[in-house]
Amino acid sequence: MTVAGVGEFGLIDRVTARLSYGSTVLLGPGDDAAVVAAPDARVVASTDVLVEGRHFRRDWSGAHDVGRRAAAANLADVVAMGATPTALLVALCVPADLSTGWVEEFADGLGAEAAGVGASVVGGDMSASPTLTIAVTALGDLTGRPPVTRAGARPGDLVALAGRTGYAAAGLTVLSRGFRTPRLLVEAYRRPEVPYLAGPLAARLDATAMIDVSDGLLADLGHVAKASGVAIDIGRDAFEVPPQMRDAGQALGVDPYTWLLAGGDDHALAATFPPATTLPAQWRPIGRVAEGSGVTVDGRPFDGPAGWDHFR
Repeated sequence: MTVAGVGEFGLIDRVTARLSYGSTVLLGPGDDAAVVAAPDARVVASTDVLVEGRHFRRDWSGAHDVGRRAAAANLADVVAMGATPTALLVALCVPADLSTGWVEEFADGLGAEAAGVGASVVGGDMSASPTLTIAVTALGDLTGRPPVTRAGARPGDLVALAGRTGYAAAGLTVLSRGFRTPRLLVEAYRRPEVPYLAGPLAARLDATAMIDVSDGLLADLGHVAKASGVAIDIGRDAFEVPPQMRDAGQALGVDPYTWLLAGGDDHALAATFPPATTLPAQWRPIGRVAEGSGVTVDGRPFDGPAGWDHFR
C-alpha cells in the first residue's frame, strides 16, 4: 500500500493510532492545534530538518532509525538549553509512491525516541513532495531554571563533554565507501545515542554555556567561543580512539581525530563550567576557556575543516 493509495487523512490516522501521549499533553492530534502544558510559563523551542539524500539515505537506514534520528536531533537541542523535552511537532513531506509501511515504521521510531525522554509527538502536517523531507519542532520545559545559552563561558571555566563524538562521522564515511562494518560505527550514524539526562544535570551544576554537538565539536565550540567572546582550547589526549575507529581510519586513510574533533551527528553535549565544579560521571573534562577568540587543539589551530557546513 502506498501513501497515494490511503490518502493524506488515511495516512494521518495510521500514524496517530501508533502514538502515545505523556502527562504534559492536554490535547493531542485531531484538532487545529495541540495543547501542551507549560508549567514554567516559558517554552524552549527548536526546529530541525532532515532531507533525503542530504541527511539520510533509505538504503543506508531503516525507517525506524530515521524516525529516531529525526527526534534525537531536535531533542538534543532542547536538553542543550538545560530543559526537559515535552513535545514534538512533525511535518512530513513524502513521495506519493512511498509505502505506508515506511511511514508507520518512521512514526514508531519517532515516538520511541521521544517517549524515552518523556516527550510526546503531538501533531504536525503531511504533504506530497518528490523529495522525502522531515521537519521536526521540539518543545521543552526549563522547570524554573534559566536557560543555558552559548554566551556565558568565562576565562578559566572547564570545558567538558557528555556523550561521544566521531562515531557517526566514521559510520558515514564507512557507508559512503560501500561498506557496512564496523557495526559500532554504522549504527552510530543510523541512530545517535544522545546523553539526554546530562543537559538538565549541567544546568543544575550551573553550567555557564552549553551546546549540542551536531556539526562537529570544534565547529560547535567555535559558536560558544564567538557568542561568549572567549577562546577555547581542548586537549587531544582527552579523546580515546576506539579500536573499531582506529582500524576503520587505517583502512580508509582517515585520521580518526578528524572524526573525533570535527565529525557531526552524534549529538553529544559540550558545556563550560565554573573552574571549581566537580564534574559527575556523565561529563568529562576536555579543555579550558581562556581570554581571546577561536578554538585551538593543544594550543594550536586545527589542521582541516572544523565541522559540517550544509552549504559547502
